[in-house]
Amino acid sequence: MSPLPRLTSRAARELFLDETGAATAEYAIATMAAVAFAGLLVVIMRSDEVRGILTDLVRRALSVE
Repeated sequence: MSPLPRLTSRAARELFLDETGAATAEYAIATMAAVAFAGLLVVIMRSDEVRGILTDLVRRALSVE
């Protein structure tokens, strides 16, 4: 097994300044956060108490007084 090549300042600059794939990684992180938030909302919405509060809120908003 050959040793790893030495990391020169030029090679380090090329590695760390290369932003190839950065936008894709940002989209992946944002998508994972959105999925986690959606999962949290599903858990909250399955609660009978929360469902009752939201149903009452919609009924009051749609009622004409």
